[in-house]
Amino acid sequence: MAGGGGKFDVVVVGSCMTDLVSYVPRLPKAGETIHGTKFSMGFGGKGANQCIMAARLGAKTAMVAKVGDDSFGERYIENFKRNGVNTDHVSVAREASTGVAPIAVNASGENSIVIVSGANDLLSEGDVKNAKSMIASASVCVCQLEINPEVTHFTLSLAKKAGVQTILNPAPASAWLDYYYYRLSDVFCANESEAELLTGLSVNTVDDAEKAVIMILERGAGQAVITLGSKGSVIGTQENPIPKHIPVTPADPVDSTGAGDAFIGAMAFYMAKFKMLPFEEIVRRAGEIARTSVLNPGTQSSYLSKKELSPSLFSELVQRGRGIST
Repeated sequence: MAGGGGKFDVVVVGSCMTDLVSYVPRLPKAGETIHGTKFSMGFGGKGANQCIMAARLGAKTAMVAKVGDDSFGERYIENFKRNGVNTDHVSVAREASTGVAPIAVNASGENSIVIVSGANDLLSEGDVKNAKSMIASASVCVCQLEINPEVTHFTLSLAKKAGVQTILNPAPASAWLDYYYYRLSDVFCANESEAELLTGLSVNTVDDAEKAVIMILERGAGQAVITLGSKGSVIGTQENPIPKHIPVTPADPVDSTGAGDAFIGAMAFYMAKFKMLPFEEIVRRAGEIARTSVLNPGTQSSYLSKKELSPSLFSELVQRGRGIST
């Protein structure tokens, strides 16, 4: 059993995808065929990415997910085990294939992603009930919307009743999301485009994100985070609802695929392992770790381990007023 038994730092209930990545000079327009420069295949899916990131930073992690009865599924379970992730509740479905995500990445590191959920759609409330004791043992439970949203709602509710901290990444986002998702989220973390869809506000600047953070808090989230890529993040909490901008060290991105998942996985790690850090500092450090992921191609292949990162990222001390080099 990868990861061992007992209490977990981070349990992720969510998706597994095989990424099919094409590198292109620019993203194609509708109906257009263009030539790519390189192709790679790797491990992805928002849930799995977040779990792997937390594991590489040193969290004791477990995944609740479903893969297909195919080579992609076999490879994915082995990938979890290699990264020390508990796979007791990663089940195999014979009725559907493992999820896939064709991705195009342009010369500026921007990406366009299509997901075909496959076995992810078959993850059920019954699967989550079977993992109840494991989820209840966790410090942090992380969810997204790449599986059936009702299963995500059930998971958040189960975790909250057990006193487990919850993180919801509302992705892929839609214009409608019931308020109970916000109220069940200790941390509600969205990027600019997701925040735009959810709030109906334009989110292009830090000022825009501040308005969206206030709206998310008004809907009941304990803490709200909107990630803004190279511009860092904007946060707000119920205790201090005045939004605050958290900048990130500038970087020249090679590939931004999976950077948002790296951020959430890192945030979950810090919430579980560095409970005394202020939330602002947790978000700042998560941003710096996400920044390192855009400097290399691929999704999980771009995630660094604890030993490859600056020791200052794992200090109990808050380093105010200066960035952390990596």
